[in-house]
Amino acid sequence: MAELQLDIVANEGEIHSGKAVMVVAPAAQGEVGIAPRHAPLLTALKPGEMRVETTDGERLTFFVGGGILEVQPDRVSVLADTALRSEDADEAAAAEAKKAAEASMEGAESESDLERAQAELAAAAARLEFVRKLKGSAHK
Repeated sequence: MAELQLDIVANEGEIHSGKAVMVVAPAAQGEVGIAPRHAPLLTALKPGEMRVETTDGERLTFFVGGGILEVQPDRVSVLADTALRSEDADEAAAAEAKKAAEASMEGAESESDLERAQAELAAAAARLEFVRKLKGSAHK
């Protein structure tokens, strides 16, 4: 069976390293699916959910808060601004991050402050949506 080496690294450190048969990531231009022997690709990531199917059939989910995705035929590397394993998802922390981003937007004094606050709010909202989606699927 063909496989990919997947490495997810964020400011917090290494989030995941392992073998996968499929990776679905939130690329800036839309969701991208990556299987073994995929053509080389380098793209920006937007905040959102990343799904992975491991070689043993396990399905993993991660939140990435933006970053860069590099694809080689046998390797996928994610350099994320922030990343979160599904088991580390905390709804209260995600909600607090969204409130803090909203406050930053209200206090923005310049165009660059506003743009930075908007990016923070988009990432925080995507993180909260990810956590709530996980919580909803856990109750099914």
